[in-house]
Amino acid sequence: MAESEPQRRERGFIRRITSCRGLACMLAFASAPPALVPLSVASPSAMPPVFLVMSASTAASAAVADAPPDARASDPVALGWMVGTPPPPERQIRWQDGSYYRFPQLRWSLSHWRELVPTRAVSRGSGAVASLPRAPRDDLDAVSFVPLGADRPMTWAESLAANYTDGIVVLHRGRIVYEKYSGALAPEGQHLAMSVTKSFVGTLAAMLVAEGKLDPDAPVTRYVPELVGSGFGDATVEQVADMTTAIDFVENYAEPGSSFLDYARASGLMPRPPGDAAPASTADFLRTVGRQGGHGEVFRYRSPNTDVLAWILARATGQPIDALLQQRLWSRLGAEADAYFSLDASGVPAAAGGLNLRLRDLVRFGETMRLDGRLDGRQVVPAAAVAAIRRGGSAARFAGAGYPTLPGWSYRYQWWVSHDPHGVFMARGVHGQAIYVDPKAEMVIARFASHPLAGNVLLDPTSLPAYRAVAQHLLQSAAAAPAGR
Repeated sequence: MAESEPQRRERGFIRRITSCRGLACMLAFASAPPALVPLSVASPSAMPPVFLVMSASTAASAAVADAPPDARASDPVALGWMVGTPPPPERQIRWQDGSYYRFPQLRWSLSHWRELVPTRAVSRGSGAVASLPRAPRDDLDAVSFVPLGADRPMTWAESLAANYTDGIVVLHRGRIVYEKYSGALAPEGQHLAMSVTKSFVGTLAAMLVAEGKLDPDAPVTRYVPELVGSGFGDATVEQVADMTTAIDFVENYAEPGSSFLDYARASGLMPRPPGDAAPASTADFLRTVGRQGGHGEVFRYRSPNTDVLAWILARATGQPIDALLQQRLWSRLGAEADAYFSLDASGVPAAAGGLNLRLRDLVRFGETMRLDGRLDGRQVVPAAAVAAIRRGGSAARFAGAGYPTLPGWSYRYQWWVSHDPHGVFMARGVHGQAIYVDPKAEMVIARFASHPLAGNVLLDPTSLPAYRAVAQHLLQSAAAAPAGR
């Protein structure tokens, strides 16, 4: 069958982002759709935020620049960040000067977030830890696949380094078959989940809807009257949860004057420069967001939707999002450690990207979702809520958002749903954070990473086919195993 022009452009885009090196990767975005523009790169200055916006000609000049150091060369332990009493000035990482988010310092920061910003614990409670039996395999590192847009294979082990993986766990049929840590992350450490946080918030919303405690068709203002007159005011709860609101906001991490930067400062995800007159808190910022277009027409990934959703849940239950997460999920998952949220200046948790947790607890959550909400004999999440998530949203509304590595996918209750034969669905966060659930293969993968570039489109070519290759390997191994094993 002849390749269509959109398919040709998509394939060309994937080929460029998988073959470029260093700042030359910016060139790929000259023809990328708006949803793919965000990239975090190392800033040559001390100014936060560390985002550069480049024209094609500027990027062409930068193409000769050295590529970012690879995973081995950027290892935060080997580089000695924040070691010593006190650490030498050249090895100190600070919040206010933006050094926390430069590369390679970022590789230390994502595993030490609470040392940089105010946080609030999410207690695991006093219950037993949910068991994760071990059945380690030594054959996964050699599993090979061909990255999207490439013509040469890569192994699973090579993909971990290519994606600057800090930690990864593979569960198969509830058993840990692979677990590896590197960089600044240890098994007992916690890592910033970035936008994987959204999927926890979305799951809580789906739970309340399934229990009849939240009306998905209600206007936002039924729960949060403070948003009357804002772009969210006449949207429904469901439109917020599925990010089909028509708000005047662009998720562009690179544009110096964009509203995203005001949002990031307001929500405590970025330092505030002296004299900054932007909104002082997340709630203040949300009230300033206007409307552009009609709600419910198209999917547009916009982080403030998650903050509004968390605000709605707080009003519907009388509990802030951290307390709700603790009561409904964290204390019932059998987590092995507390989690924690970063906070904005008013003490409100950063619902769109501020959750920090252990990797094995992240995979426990993924396993719960694979098992229709059950874990260790407990129904943690209502099966109806999981089913609503796994059904996905409208692939037609999603298609126009411009995600060339996710054809045919959709977005539902803050989860990314593939609609593929394996029923795969994901939680995704910038710099490589992920939960990958493959029900057919009975497999869950949880990953923390600290890739120098933010956009998942840059990791997808060496991640999505790697996950699928491991799933196929496990399926084939299970089929070939003698009966009773």
